[in-house]
Formats: sequence, C-alpha cells, structure tokens
Amino acid sequence: MNFAPVLDVNSNPKNPVIGSRSFGSNPDIVSSLGVETMKGIQEENVIPVVKHFPGHGDTSVDSHVGLPTVNSDLDRLQNFELIPFAKAIENDADMVMIAHILLSKIDSENPSSMSKTIITDILRNNLKFDGVVITDEMTMGAIIKNYSLNEAAVKSVSAGTDIILVGHGYNNEIGVINALKSAVSKGEISQERIDESVYRILKLKEKYNLKDEIINSVDVNKINNKIKTLLDIYKVS
Repeated sequence: MNFAPVLDVNSNPKNPVIGSRSFGSNPDIVSSLGVETMKGIQEENVIPVVKHFPGHGDTSVDSHVGLPTVNSDLDRLQNFELIPFAKAIENDADMVMIAHILLSKIDSENPSSMSKTIITDILRNNLKFDGVVITDEMTMGAIIKNYSLNEAAVKSVSAGTDIILVGHGYNNEIGVINALKSAVSKGEISQERIDESVYRILKLKEKYNLKDEIINSVDVNKINNKIKTLLDIYKVS
C-alpha cells in the first residue's frame, strides 16, 4: 500500500503542509497527473491511497499540529477541490484517505474524518465511491488536541470509515480496538456497519491477491538506491 498520490489542489499560498506534495494549483492538472500516478502504482500491484479528501490544499494550519478550518461550501468543493477525487474515482480508485479538516459550512461540528456528511453523503453517495476509506493518522494534533482518540475512532467508523489509521503508540492502537469492540457490543455501531467495511477490505485484498501468508522482507536499501539513481538522472536532465 502506498499513501499516494496527493490530490490536494495547492490553492493557498500560506498552506504549511501541502506545498510541493501537490501536483499544482490547477485542479485539472492535479487530476491528470494524479490519476496517471495512481494508475502507475496500480500497475505495479500496489494499492494507491488518494488523499486528503475532501481537499487539504486551501488550509493555513498543518493538521499534524492543529485542526484546520476551511470555509468552503459544497458548491466550491464540487467545482474545485473535489475535481481530482471525482476523476480518480471514475478511474477505479481503490482507497481514499480522509483529512482532519473542519469544513464549517458543511459540517460545523465534526472534522471530515469524523463526518457522516463528508464520508457517506458526499464521498459515497454523491461521488459513488464504494472502495475502502481510511482516516489520516489519528494521533495527529488535529485530533488528539481536540478530541478523545477512542471516541474519535468510534465516531469515524460510525460516519462510514473502513480503516482507522493509528501509527503511533501500541497503547493507542489497543485503546482504539477496544473502543470499537465496546461500541459494537453496546449497539453504538451496528454489526452491519462493521460487515460493510470487512467486505470492502476483503474485496480489495482479493483484487491484489493479498493473502495471510508470510512474505519476504522488502530490501529498503535497494529501493532507496533506485530512488537516488532516478533523482540523479532527473537532476542531470
């Protein structure tokens, strides 16, 4: 799995986190380059994850540090930020990562990663995405400085997320797992909601022929050397 490509349209000069990670400030260019990158990743039998839905390009706060607020309405999103994501979905995107940003004119209470309006209504219903939805990393400042990690995870799954990404801290991971199990046992999250996510994940694993078997470790140094060689060629050309 590769958490790429970035489909954010870099429209805010004060954005502290997207910048050169984006393909540019024009949604059509971002769409074209982003979709081709996504296809290239897929051709190598790697799962691409397009991000950061519904668009982190017009923020002035780094979500690793705090919670960005964006004042765009749905019309603005549909005519700008969502264009690359819609194009990726049309071209069989496998996974979408949800950003930790608050769209105050769309859901004033919940960041996108916890918003049923963003995940279910806009991404799944409006854009017809039926692939796997994953959150951005849940121990980022946007979440842990404003919400309980466990409660945020429960709310995110309730909103339509399939995978909760917790990349830092074993105790955080166990806490989230136990919170989700408790939410299901109490009926806060239905078994049907869990089954939907399990089905999507298993369907994706089948597509990429991923099985529960031991595989050889990847030679990271070999990969890094290849990247360095390609960069050197690029600099010369």
